[in-house]
Amino acid sequence: MTGIGPTSQRPQEAPGGGATGVTPQPSPAADRASTFTTLNMVRSLVPLVVIILLVVWWQAFRQSGVDPVRTVDPSSTVQLAASRAAYPVVLPAGLPSSYRPTSARTDAGTARQGGPVTLQVGYLTPAQKFAGFAESDDPRADAVASVLDGAQEHGTVDLGGRAWSRSTTQRGETALWMRSGGVTVLVSGSASEKELETVAGAVRPYSG
Repeated sequence: MTGIGPTSQRPQEAPGGGATGVTPQPSPAADRASTFTTLNMVRSLVPLVVIILLVVWWQAFRQSGVDPVRTVDPSSTVQLAASRAAYPVVLPAGLPSSYRPTSARTDAGTARQGGPVTLQVGYLTPAQKFAGFAESDDPRADAVASVLDGAQEHGTVDLGGRAWSRSTTQRGETALWMRSGGVTVLVSGSASEKELETVAGAVRPYSG
């Protein structure tokens, strides 16, 4: 008589004590851990490395000696103002090359013939500060009133053979100005008094 004996294979027991043939599935956490390989880590770091390299390049570019200051040629603006103004236009002339014009504007393009005309030219000084030149036969022109309204006058100074009034503006900046025949000529800005005096002392009649 042939009997069935025990085998070397034993059924897997289920949690309740019973046997089951189903192999347990790996948990989601284990799946995530298996995908976190060195290659994936490198891929995730690539964008960060690119950003760092761009920042380093930008800093090197800023320190490479490239001049970020945009200078302008004010001649066409001055010519327009001189052609429309009812007064002889003056302008700083012969300034050192370290005084660079960075802006020029006039309202002469919209002014009626014989009407008020305002001219402004802004300079970047050797100390990287602002010196603004303005002239107008309109006493309420913003270029004049915004500087001199509320300013405290502190005597005069002789520059270029002319007497200029010295004032301290409400912003605490120095303003050098003179008024003749209803025309105000003004030099002001964040530049030092010495630099402002250099600009004011260079003012000459515009000859075209």
